[in-house]
Amino acid sequence: MGLTVGAAAKAAGVSAKAVRLWESKGLLPPAERTAAGYRLFTDADVGVLRFIRQAKTLGLQLSEIKDILDLQRGGATPCTRVTELLDGRIAEIDRTLADLRALRRSLTSVRRAARDGQRRGEHAVVCQIIERSPDAGR
Repeated sequence: MGLTVGAAAKAAGVSAKAVRLWESKGLLPPAERTAAGYRLFTDADVGVLRFIRQAKTLGLQLSEIKDILDLQRGGATPCTRVTELLDGRIAEIDRTLADLRALRRSLTSVRRAARDGQRRGEHAVVCQIIERSPDAGR
């Protein structure tokens, strides 16, 4: 006898809604059904659910996770693909961090310029901090 959606979800540490969604998107094979129509999942399905949960915590998208699972189900070792996906995610994070550092420098500069303008008695229509920003007027 298999596990119900709720029991499989609990065993994998995910919600029943996630189990249904991932099954509908093909990340899990279609579950067997009882005569009453209840889904029944195996221990192997729970292992896949745990894999999906962990892959999501690493920032992988469901389509990427499905690709990995399809490779594995096709008999391939998907670790090369996983490495490629993780390298892409790391590069994306590096770009985001660089953008955030640049934004921080801009904000610090604008704040400093506005404070200096206030000390010199310069006036603003609304707020110097915004009006004196490098992108003001664009």
